[in-house]
Amino acid sequence: MAKLDAGQLLARTLVEAGVHDVFALHGGHLDAFLQGCTQEGIRLIDVRHEATAGHAAEGYARTTGRIGVCTVTAGPGFTNAYTAIADAYLDSIPVLFITSSPPLRETEWNSLQGGFDQVAAALPVTKWAHRVTNGERLPDLVSLAMRKAFSGRPGPVLLDVPIDVMFRPIDERAITRPTVFAVNRPAPAPADVARLVELLQGAERPALVLGGGTLFPPCAEEVRRFADATNIPVFTTGKAHGMLPPDHASNFGGMGALGLASAMGMAPDLVILLGARQGMYTGGRGTATIPAGAKIVQVDIEPAEIGRIRPVDLPIAAGCQELLRALLAEPKSLPDFAGWRTKVRELLPVMQAAFASLPAKAESGRIHPFHALKSVFDAIGPEAIITSDGGESGVWAGQFFRTGVPGGVLTNGYLGTLGCGTGFAIGAQVAHPGRRVVQIAGDGAFGFHLQELDTMVRHNLPIVTVVANNTIWGMSTHGQEGIWGAGQTVAATLRDTDYDRVAVAFGGYGERVKNFEEVAPAVQRSLDANLAAVVNLEIAPDVVHPLMVQMMAPPADPTDIVIPYYENIPVFAD
Repeated sequence: MAKLDAGQLLARTLVEAGVHDVFALHGGHLDAFLQGCTQEGIRLIDVRHEATAGHAAEGYARTTGRIGVCTVTAGPGFTNAYTAIADAYLDSIPVLFITSSPPLRETEWNSLQGGFDQVAAALPVTKWAHRVTNGERLPDLVSLAMRKAFSGRPGPVLLDVPIDVMFRPIDERAITRPTVFAVNRPAPAPADVARLVELLQGAERPALVLGGGTLFPPCAEEVRRFADATNIPVFTTGKAHGMLPPDHASNFGGMGALGLASAMGMAPDLVILLGARQGMYTGGRGTATIPAGAKIVQVDIEPAEIGRIRPVDLPIAAGCQELLRALLAEPKSLPDFAGWRTKVRELLPVMQAAFASLPAKAESGRIHPFHALKSVFDAIGPEAIITSDGGESGVWAGQFFRTGVPGGVLTNGYLGTLGCGTGFAIGAQVAHPGRRVVQIAGDGAFGFHLQELDTMVRHNLPIVTVVANNTIWGMSTHGQEGIWGAGQTVAATLRDTDYDRVAVAFGGYGERVKNFEEVAPAVQRSLDANLAAVVNLEIAPDVVHPLMVQMMAPPADPTDIVIPYYENIPVFAD
């Protein structure tokens, strides 16, 4: 009779924790676990590169509020996944990474795929990393890993199970039991809730900014109820799109709309950061997005995060869902901001009016990126899940983000990872088989993992990828030219590749689009094909997004040093 080994015990424990899908790339070190997944009914989604497996687990977690699970083999399997681990760490995404390594008994033997400490390497980019030395302890260690992933600020955790531990039969009498997989989030202090209500009652122009803290656990229902009760304008940073239905009257989309309101003389006087960290996605130290005169309330599960860049008027260390529930407990105390919301709504057409008047074709003869991506989103509709991967292409696409899924717009995060969108899309499609998933990618970013078209075809994932093909690394080219002048580019050009034909070669569907009028029909045909598909859009390389111009603008003091993407360095006179 076959005996239970650690690999099957690990799979069995994951099932007990509610895990049904694991993203993987095969390696012999993992075989006992992979066989165990099959025996225990876990679906394995095997990909073509370990980074994609990690990003797919991120996409799964971001669109479900549950933990994503990724397993990769020793040595280069681990190092290939390292980018995804760091990406999840910086973006606070709960992912369990399961790795393996050479046998414990062969430590310091110069063994295959050994020679460095994977756990030590993982520690700086995980909340917790641990090497399992006894397979019997996997149940309590997995439950500990789950609690680590969700307690406080969420994030990735790693369990390394050496191959000799993974394959070794286990005495079932010695197996530990899981303890607790889930943890409750702390509620706000009643005095803080009362003070927040006072600030709302005294405000005339409040704004609610949602961040990634609203995803774990998802609090879309509470956000909607609060917006219905107050009619407060709601804005979202990258991870929180979809917390309100796309057509909700209080849904104003991304932070660009908040910046526009401030620029148009309608700056908010109260900004509530709900699970949104201060930093690049909220305007940094600048006051263009969150004005200097506004009172700031910051709600975060991590107390040390509150007031990171700017002081706040009311710090609240609590879970976002718990804070909203406390506010909604006495709805009669909440004021109505319908009039203010109407004024902000009137500003929105200004955001797209300047671009809409431009010709559909640029001087190069290729399609203007604004018109191309507007047509794409018009064809997709509001209920799809969107992944956006790339530099400048993502900025153009950001004007049109909308989704009916909490966390259903997945973009490059704080690590600025290129190539993550394909994995995000795979994870989101596995998590939501009944929804369409559309990836918007620059041609540079898509080239990182276009082999994953094979993964999509093998696993019947009908993801549509729209490639914004401008034959350059757009942000790099336009950034270099902004500083050194026209034509002064280095290592920033690409071939005009037939990415659509690559999709067909992998068994999917593909179209190349040269004219603006054909964009929407091509997207619709790709959706109708119900296959992994690529729409290859000929985008103009000569069009620069205004944000890029702003990022590379000459400093107010000509002696200052221009630093791409960051604050310029002031040079002080002696």
